[in-house]
Amino acid sequence: MKIEANATLCIGAGMCALTVPQVFDQSEDEGTVVLLQQAPSADLEEAVRRAVNLCPSGAISVV
Repeated sequence: MKIEANATLCIGAGMCALTVPQVFDQSEDEGTVVLLQQAPSADLEEAVRRAVNLCPSGAISVV
């Protein structure tokens, strides 16, 4: 699994960081998505997919 995050599209809702804090964080300055792991382990796959679905702006995706 590989993840992409687009901080330009991000509206700072924080659902990704709340759902999988091991993979996503938020910028302290702008509140936008910060990707901590581009290729998280298989045990995080379900949570990452949930975070992608919860993102209201579509700023994160699985590729």
